[in-house]
Amino acid sequence: MADAIQPRSQVNNATSIVTAAGTLFNANTSRVQWTIQNVGTDTLYVKLGAGASSSDYHVALAAGSAADDGLGGFLSSDVVSYNGIVTIAGTTVRAAVVEL
Repeated sequence: MADAIQPRSQVNNATSIVTAAGTLFNANTSRVQWTIQNVGTDTLYVKLGAGASSSDYHVALAAGSAADDGLGGFLSSDVVSYNGIVTIAGTTVRAAVVEL
């Protein structure tokens, strides 16, 4: 019998809705994947590091036309492989996030 696949760690593996600026993910060397989608109506600023703001960020995720319409910008570790702290900022924050 083959060995079962084991997770590298216990991290969040369900979609969460985040509505506050600040630390989105703490540094986690066991992280294997993450995703962020802006499901709000204002630009979402993402920084791969501490202290995201509208003037200090790496990626600006476009807003949707209405809350939760699925049209907002999307970023995942398929695009950026990164295990450090991730922070977000925006006028009104609303993001769907997953960390595996």
